[in-house]
Amino acid sequence: MVDVESRTARDRDSHLGRRAVISALGGHRITYLLAGAMTAALYYALLGLGLLTTKGGVAYLFLVVVSHFITVVIVYPWYRLVVFRVSGEPWLAGYLRFYLVGAAFLAASLIGLPILVEFCGIPIMVAQAMIIVMSPPLSYAIHRTWTFRDRGKV
Repeated sequence: MVDVESRTARDRDSHLGRRAVISALGGHRITYLLAGAMTAALYYALLGLGLLTTKGGVAYLFLVVVSHFITVVIVYPWYRLVVFRVSGEPWLAGYLRFYLVGAAFLAASLIGLPILVEFCGIPIMVAQAMIIVMSPPLSYAIHRTWTFRDRGKV
């Protein structure tokens, strides 16, 4: 009898564990992490390509701005439709809020990169990685509470 009860408790705990994993995978935190990885990869590819093709002929901060702008244009639909699942709001208004948040992080790069690159001698891509690693938690909080919040509940 004890064996049957302990097996039932184990089955129930196992079922709850599976439900928690499925819920977490379906949640926007996981899709946000995937979107962040996709965004970083795209941004780095664009920045790296720009640095390689211009071979120092164009200021790296200009390439940062251009890479950032292109990345935001490309990834916004993913964040809107897949990560935060927004509907019923104009795309342009949402994009402008999304870009405004991104512009704040762009400003951090434009301030931090010259310090790390020019004064500390850190390579551009490494310095950019150091700055970006610090941004996802704050970015997630801002996007969830402001950029993509449900405006019907406000």
